[in-house]
Amino acid sequence: MSDKNEQYQNDQYYEHHVFICMNQREDGRPCCADRGAQAAQEHAKRRIKELNLNGQGKVRINKSGCLDRCEEGPVLVVYPQGTWYTYVDNEDIDEIIDEHLVGGKVVARLKI
Repeated sequence: MSDKNEQYQNDQYYEHHVFICMNQREDGRPCCADRGAQAAQEHAKRRIKELNLNGQGKVRINKSGCLDRCEEGPVLVVYPQGTWYTYVDNEDIDEIIDEHLVGGKVVARLKI
């Protein structure tokens, strides 16, 4: 790893920053809010705290406004990798947490 890459890694406040789309559309088009995004975000945040993975240098779970992929949703994105996922239920959220955030492996079946 180059010195520049090491510096970037050391300057990151979170190892993983997860944004969960919470967008509510008023025009009847598909949106993440209508597909359980609030419950998923609350579950993810609670689970990360239970695993003691929250805080500086660890994982941050955030609500997001529109990520402009609602038709594929509900959606979340994990940074700094920029990996996009869809999910159906808490089991999918747990799989993303366990496999990607903890294990470092992309969950291919949920990736969009």
